[in-house]
Amino acid sequence: MKAFKTFASTAIPIDIPNCDTDQIIPARFLRRAKGDPEYHRFMFHDLRFNADGSDKDFVFNKPVYSKAEILVADINWGCGSSRENAVDAMTANGIKSVIAPSFGDIHYSNCIQNGVLPIQLSGQDCATLRAQLRESPGAEIAIDLDAQSLTGPDQTTYDFDIKAFDKYRLLNGLDDVQLTQEFGAQIDAFETGYKAENSWAY
Repeated sequence: MKAFKTFASTAIPIDIPNCDTDQIIPARFLRRAKGDPEYHRFMFHDLRFNADGSDKDFVFNKPVYSKAEILVADINWGCGSSRENAVDAMTANGIKSVIAPSFGDIHYSNCIQNGVLPIQLSGQDCATLRAQLRESPGAEIAIDLDAQSLTGPDQTTYDFDIKAFDKYRLLNGLDDVQLTQEFGAQIDAFETGYKAENSWAY
């Protein structure tokens, strides 16, 4: 996965408390491959589209947010089932970070493992950011993971916490396999020593 870099982007206010993973990607799309050219349409599908495929009046459909890479959500974002596809749908839409007062635990981990930065701020701070984004559609938020801070549309700076291990893997773009490969020399040394000590098994 790609290393997480400091960036600024248009942000989308998502005013849905307890937005679960079935809202992020409905269950009927879970068997579709990530390479499906329509995958980006699965995110918020039932909130975005009518039965005939036409657009609903939903914030995600507004052209001003077409290149947004940040979501500012409400409490308990990503609750519900553990489907990793929810993060796949987000990345298919170019989402790099979600800011919320709280997250579903498994969804939080899925974000980290797939290069999406989950940022937890207070409910009041998130409400303030969403209000500013509604008042000024297309406004940007800047995120600096190394400094563990973000800057809102009004240039107010907010600090956030993140586990050192999660920060390390995001900054270096390491998925689970790549994390293991960092210990390649130690693994090779162990295998060599084990085979020497247990040659009878080989």
